[in-house]
Amino acid sequence: MNPIVRVENVSKQYRLGGHEARYQTLRDSIMSLIRQPFTSSRNDKSNRKSEMIWALKDISFEIATGEVVGIIGRNGAGKSTLLKVLSRITEPTSGRVELYGRVASLLEVGTGFHPELTGKENIYLNGSILGLRRVEIERKFDEIVWFAEIETFLDTPVKHYSSGMYMRLAFAVAAHLEPEILIVDEVLSVGDAPFQKKCIGKMGDVARAGRTVLFVSHNLGAVTQLCSRGIILKNGKTVFDGEASAAVSTYVEEMRTSSSSVTFEDEPNKDMQILSMGIVSPDGEVISSQPHTEPFSILIKYRVNNWAVGAYVCMDVFTENGTRLLWASDVTTIDDLSVERQSGIYTARVTIPDMVLTPGFYYFTSGIYAPGSMIVFDHREDAVSIEILDGGSLLSNFGIKPHAATMIPLHWETLEVEHPA
Repeated sequence: MNPIVRVENVSKQYRLGGHEARYQTLRDSIMSLIRQPFTSSRNDKSNRKSEMIWALKDISFEIATGEVVGIIGRNGAGKSTLLKVLSRITEPTSGRVELYGRVASLLEVGTGFHPELTGKENIYLNGSILGLRRVEIERKFDEIVWFAEIETFLDTPVKHYSSGMYMRLAFAVAAHLEPEILIVDEVLSVGDAPFQKKCIGKMGDVARAGRTVLFVSHNLGAVTQLCSRGIILKNGKTVFDGEASAAVSTYVEEMRTSSSSVTFEDEPNKDMQILSMGIVSPDGEVISSQPHTEPFSILIKYRVNNWAVGAYVCMDVFTENGTRLLWASDVTTIDDLSVERQSGIYTARVTIPDMVLTPGFYYFTSGIYAPGSMIVFDHREDAVSIEILDGGSLLSNFGIKPHAATMIPLHWETLEVEHPA
């Protein structure tokens, strides 16, 4: 059987600090000629020495019709760049991509939407872009509207939609217009739990209908649940290509060897940035393991250059198999979202109490988001990790072991309601 997607030795190079070449109009050409005598050779030489990086390097794989492929890797591994190349948003520097079918992409919120058009008009616009006839779009129209839950706002320009409405409509359009190839980038990191469940269910339906899905997500549990195959990217190269659960295990094993503290590359142009993460004992010592009977803390250091009202810092806790176990943020009420933070460097300490995590391996990610998780100011899945050891509690000494990842103490009250005579 011929593959529906073929990628042959694809590489993509970018210039750090530079600008990609773009089409020049006649006006641009004339202005360049006028400026040329006044442009110093020193500046030209400096520009030529701009550092070049390979976002992708010699990527090759084939995907058969009906396969659901998860693509995972750390920040900067090349995942989003690969999807942009496959979606024809950007051309590879070298190599070849062959796609044998209609492609629908959801790489950013509302990709392909026109803000001045209504929700209804954008549904028809996207269908036309995919090459569908009007009768085909109308056949799916009611299902799209039901999935997106936007009946009341169907005739409202999408520029007035909330971020959640925008996201629901974008996914509904991409998933329901029957593309042969559906490309999705991190849609499950946004929206509420019911929406995420609907997304997983719909992508499963698409796959069972014999269509092909390429799925990038930091939610390793969703990759294991949804995908039959996994590809791991690292520094722009493929380091694993095989069964999905094996890909997740391989990736988690790499995370297991990661440090319990990490400092990220400085990006001073960001409005807000995570600078470092670390796991420390109550005494402030960096640790890689801790008994489950002892508390520990995660330190998140971040910088604010330009605070956005409503922004918040959050943290995820993942189990060894990639399941998101806990989520926490530094806001607890609506009033907290209105508190402005001045420019400067902050450190957040998140304490995990004793007797909460059971023995096992856990890793932690962090990010800075806006309400609804639609606007991402910074995200770090480059995790810090810790191994929770059996602390020899009273229960474990008697052979009573918890059968879950958490054992949060709950209040028990036992009453005798009947006493035998």
